[in-house]
Amino acid sequence: MTERIDLPQGTLDLLILRTLLPGSQHGWAIADRVQQVSSDVLRIQQGSLYPALHRLERRGWIKARWGASENNRRAKYYGLTRSGRKQLEAETESWSRLTAAVAQILESV
Repeated sequence: MTERIDLPQGTLDLLILRTLLPGSQHGWAIADRVQQVSSDVLRIQQGSLYPALHRLERRGWIKARWGASENNRRAKYYGLTRSGRKQLEAETESWSRLTAAVAQILESV
């Protein structure tokens, strides 16, 4: 069984934006995709997911529209905006620099 870890602060937005890169998804699908791709290590709780989605929408990085889910239920679908794509690029670059710096410290003797 894989041990779950808490998301470091500030990574939820990055994960949501990256998950939406291929196309629009509803909230449950976003959380499910993160869990699936992380081999069940990362799990986004609804209490964190929906406030983050609303925050990203207010910032103009994602847009929402209503549609029908796979099981024909009404669902809100979220997709990246142009500014959301730019933000994803910026956050990905920052994340890469941060993780490289942390790795450098951890590998030092």
